[in-house]
Amino acid sequence: MQGLIMTFDSMDRRTLLARLSAAGAALSLPSLASAQAGAWPTKSVRFIVPFAPGGSSEIVARTTAAELSKLLGQSVYVDNKPGGAGNVAMQEAARAEDQHTVILGHIGTLAVNPFIFPKLPYDPIKDFRPISLLAKVPSLYLVHPDVPARNLAEFVALAKKKPGQMNYGSAGNGSAGHLAFEYLKMAAGIFVTHVPYRGTGPQLTDLLAGRLEAASVGAPAVMQFIKTGKLRCIATGTTERLAQLPDVPTVAEQGFPGFEMTQWYGLLAPSTLPAHSGDILAAAAAKAIKTPSAVEHLSKEAALAVGSTPAQFAQFIGVEQKRWKPVLERAKVKPDN
Repeated sequence: MQGLIMTFDSMDRRTLLARLSAAGAALSLPSLASAQAGAWPTKSVRFIVPFAPGGSSEIVARTTAAELSKLLGQSVYVDNKPGGAGNVAMQEAARAEDQHTVILGHIGTLAVNPFIFPKLPYDPIKDFRPISLLAKVPSLYLVHPDVPARNLAEFVALAKKKPGQMNYGSAGNGSAGHLAFEYLKMAAGIFVTHVPYRGTGPQLTDLLAGRLEAASVGAPAVMQFIKTGKLRCIATGTTERLAQLPDVPTVAEQGFPGFEMTQWYGLLAPSTLPAHSGDILAAAAAKAIKTPSAVEHLSKEAALAVGSTPAQFAQFIGVEQKRWKPVLERAKVKPDN
């Protein structure tokens, strides 16, 4: 009898455990399915940069992409798509349907183009999901070494002596470099002829060769040339001197109080990207740009790693649009033909 009881108890226990195990598995299925449904990314992520290689955008994008690849577990590769002041790339990204395309947002495409183009092929607010403000890049005011100006005061004096005879280059109409120099021209009351290029790379080629006399360029793209004496930095657009260029005064220090000019770059996704995927990307992007290796890399180029929430980035874009609209109208900035 005791053996029978023991056998019954064992069988009952085995049955109970089996049923509990089955019930547990059944309960876990929805969670597993949910996790699988929310998995992102499931393949390589295309990171569009709406500019030619060689500028600050390239450095910020590649630094971010390298760290994102580690955090997301999928390759994040940079795809340069210059043209149309960034409009070509922005339109392509806005219409991407693969849910694995993101784009580098920029002061030009988000805060300038809406006010200088009569019609854009994209809506900077409705067509995109702000992900994270990645980095701010100081604008540096540069001259070729052959220009007889050691500082901003000497450059302003030279420009006033030769109105319209000196030139400066930019990555294109409405680019950050264009804005920065027009801002300086208004503050200093000088006339320097603008020569637009199709990207920072081509512009730097001519500046280094002496075919351009001056420019305003984001720090990461030109620090190496300043250090080697191939370009002369006469002022920074920051509120304080840069640790990397301690002997170069700011524009504000040199007679223009309150002057500030920095470029900025952020990560955007098409608005069609599902919210859960956007959340995964936002968390990874904010973490990626603040990793020690990313911060160190950007710091060497005098760029400041930021990393923000989507809401903070959206608010920042709105503030920048309000800031630059009157400047653009006053300077009568027109897009490239």
